Amino acid sequence: MMKSKFRHVALFGKHHTTAHGGALESSRRALDDVAQFLTRQGCDVVLDQETALHTGLNQHPMLDMDAIGQQCDLGLVVGGDGTMLGIGRQMARFNLPLMGINQGRLGFITDIPLQSYQDVLPPMLQGHHQTEDRSLLQAHVMRDQRSVFSALAMNDVVVNRGGTSGMVELRVEVDGRFVSNQRADGLIIATPTGSTAYSLSVGGPLMHPGIGGWVMAPIAPHTLSNRPIVLPESSEISIEIVAGRYVSANFDMQALADLILGDRIVVKRSEHTVRFLHPAGWNYFDTLRKKMHWNGGD
Repeated sequence: MMKSKFRHVALFGKHHTTAHGGALESSRRALDDVAQFLTRQGCDVVLDQETALHTGLNQHPMLDMDAIGQQCDLGLVVGGDGTMLGIGRQMARFNLPLMGINQGRLGFITDIPLQSYQDVLPPMLQGHHQTEDRSLLQAHVMRDQRSVFSALAMNDVVVNRGGTSGMVELRVEVDGRFVSNQRADGLIIATPTGSTAYSLSVGGPLMHPGIGGWVMAPIAPHTLSNRPIVLPESSEISIEIVAGRYVSANFDMQALADLILGDRIVVKRSEHTVRFLHPAGWNYFDTLRKKMHWNGGD
């Protein structure tokens, strides 16, 4: 057996799951199996603190996020895309490379099937993998000229109305230039990674992750000629709340900020990226074909 290129590996599971019973036990068993496998590959394994506390796994040392970012040279995420989104945002500032074992449903960014990780991981650990960097959005909620909330997003920033309220009116500027006042249920700013998420469901285009751009897509616009548009990733997008009640901003659907009239959400590219490691031979179009069930998903 060849020695792993990655010595110190952090293992992450589903952080904030409400799963219990069989689902929790399944997650715990998968993490334990992967941890033991990594140890046999010559890796020093640590568990993310939240993962360890949630699952009760205590056979390995546990570290918090900052310590993992500073001490480890690989992060291995066992879960779905939602789990990877949360870990990716937190590890981006450390430039910690991430691999994903898919225990979820879609698996656009967790691309190693759980049932075959023992065959796929060894060559990757030895350095036979493809590296890909994904861009992030940095968003601030501005109120009275000061930032009252900030967050990163790997998928999207979504400004939308409350469930029982009418449409909202949003003033949109790009690089300080007025674009339009949009009346709609909301507006999505999506990265290429997020182009396969909420943006896709409102008619936004698929964007290859190698493209340096964002999708700006309205949600149920009042004016049907208001269509999704692709903007350069160098753009700074400003969304001001002009009218509407119970308006909120979601960041990857994992962080939420309640908004009031006059608030501006300012979105631009983050200085950080998320680094993914894929199996050798990985191809974005293979992923699309399988996950989108093109050609029967073959």
